[in-house]
Amino acid sequence: MKPKKRNFCGRTRREFLWQGGCGFGAAALSSMLAKDNVLSAADNQPGSLNPLAAKLPHFAPKAKSVIFLFMYGGPSHMDTFDYKPKMTGMDGKTVDVKTFGRGGKRTGGRIVEPRWKFSQHGECGKWVSSLFPNLANHVDDIAFLHSMTADSPIHGSAMLMMNSGKILSGSPALGSWVNYGLGSENENLPGYVVMLDPKAGPISGAKNWSSGYMPASYAGTVFRGQGSPILNLSRPDGVSEAMQREMIDSIQSANQRHMESRVHNSDLASRIASYELAYKMQSAAPESVDLADEDEKTKQLYGIDNPETNDFGTRCLIARRLVDRGVRFIQLYSGGAHNDDNWDAHGDLELNHNRHAGRTDLPIAGLLKDLKQRGMLDETLVVWGGEFGRQPTAEYAKGSGRDHNSYGFTMWMAGGGIKGGVSYGTTDELGAAAVEKPLHVKNLHATVLQLMGLDPNNLSYFFSGLDQKLVGVEHVEPIREIMA
Repeated sequence: MKPKKRNFCGRTRREFLWQGGCGFGAAALSSMLAKDNVLSAADNQPGSLNPLAAKLPHFAPKAKSVIFLFMYGGPSHMDTFDYKPKMTGMDGKTVDVKTFGRGGKRTGGRIVEPRWKFSQHGECGKWVSSLFPNLANHVDDIAFLHSMTADSPIHGSAMLMMNSGKILSGSPALGSWVNYGLGSENENLPGYVVMLDPKAGPISGAKNWSSGYMPASYAGTVFRGQGSPILNLSRPDGVSEAMQREMIDSIQSANQRHMESRVHNSDLASRIASYELAYKMQSAAPESVDLADEDEKTKQLYGIDNPETNDFGTRCLIARRLVDRGVRFIQLYSGGAHNDDNWDAHGDLELNHNRHAGRTDLPIAGLLKDLKQRGMLDETLVVWGGEFGRQPTAEYAKGSGRDHNSYGFTMWMAGGGIKGGVSYGTTDELGAAAVEKPLHVKNLHATVLQLMGLDPNNLSYFFSGLDQKLVGVEHVEPIREIMA
């Protein structure tokens, strides 16, 4: 039997060039396109050598920056923003409810009644627990997402999913996608900044703000809230500013010659951009975290004058300063290390949540108020939440601790392009699982990209033979009902 002849007539011109001459035609085409940066779907700056150069969005954005307030460990939704009045009086009763957490899958357990009283706030009448008395004053600016779901109830994989859309490591974080898609408006600061809890970083560490298969220049840069914002940022001993500038100029010249002679090397361009950014940050980064020019009234607004709220308040104020300087994506972590050093309330729910809500409530309220009074909230998207929620039943025979819950939990969004005073979706009467308008982490990511002017289903990065996307291969809808 004769083998069938392959039909090349139906191929596109691009495929023909790729196949012709064993791929040499494609190499030549790539070289020509690289000189104009046409190869990058996100790059709209012809001839730019800097991968962080500001780029045009796909369409008019509602937000210019994102501040992601990450409550590491998993705050309990039925004790914070998801009011469950039917649980009142059920404390200690055994119920049949399917749960899946650190302790595995169960079909029943002992109810832990919410430990804080709820009351209504704002014109929208939103029910909020007494854990957040200051934040409760801003519910008319907030859209609450009560039907969030995720793929894993385990911290490591759930953290990776909330940050990168995948439960396995190796993919770029949400901030990296924003950095890649839009570049930076400030050439002297990173486009993606991460500020950690002083206790420690979260589980999986830098994988949570990694650029994955993208160049390292798109990764998050960790800033410290006190002292030098970045370790080892200053010039080495014996190296003058003129010497440093000369070195960067020579590297750029070498790369320019490289581009003129062969296919553009994106890794080399990324390294050069990193050297250039480090050079410029030596003066810009310390100034961005220096609060000396902030008045006392502003510092009090963030709780910087109070030892309990000083750390998170300082980082929230720095986040506002970074947004004011054009940084695209800032992520603040509340909680680090393990056990009660974060929101992971397995043992004593009251001790845990009183501690972490007490450290964050006033600073977050201060951030929202400060952004709004400066006219910045309309263009700054604020996101709050953890990697999952918690179960309505007790984890142990005694105590008020709750296990992890990825079947249903609450997050909220405010600011750039968000309708305030809105509650979207519901969990069941015990908060065990999402039942109405369930949302996936991918919907949250799609919403962030959409509000930043990026089409979540078209923003892609070519890697390993595929057009990789933050939201995956299937079409994902943003949460349009909460968008203004």
